[in-house]
Amino acid sequence: MSVKHLTKAEFLTKVVNYEENPGEWKFLGDKPAIIDFYASWCGPCKAVAPILEELAAEYEGRIDIYKVDTEKEQELAAVFGIRSIPSILFIPLEGQPQMAQGAMPKTSFVEAINDILLKK
Repeated sequence: MSVKHLTKAEFLTKVVNYEENPGEWKFLGDKPAIIDFYASWCGPCKAVAPILEELAAEYEGRIDIYKVDTEKEQELAAVFGIRSIPSILFIPLEGQPQMAQGAMPKTSFVEAINDILLKK
């Protein structure tokens, strides 16, 4: 599996339909997920990209990893209040998602996956 790019339409069916349920978090996925809000010109975003690809392979079948281009999907960026990139959204199956900002090393991603997403 590799990192999947999401459009707004895909986001509404795979992650959360904020148009149908404004103000309510109702995750639509069947696995925990990570969403990377990024831009193609962003240096730190480029540094995070290969880490996310590695994690997508290592956690295949256990978590989904998505990317949202904030330049192309400005509405999604606005809905989630993205002010700086990269912004990483960690979405557990149960409970509220958690946002992290800035480029993170792989060890921090693994820690967040285990603590937030897989609750090991």
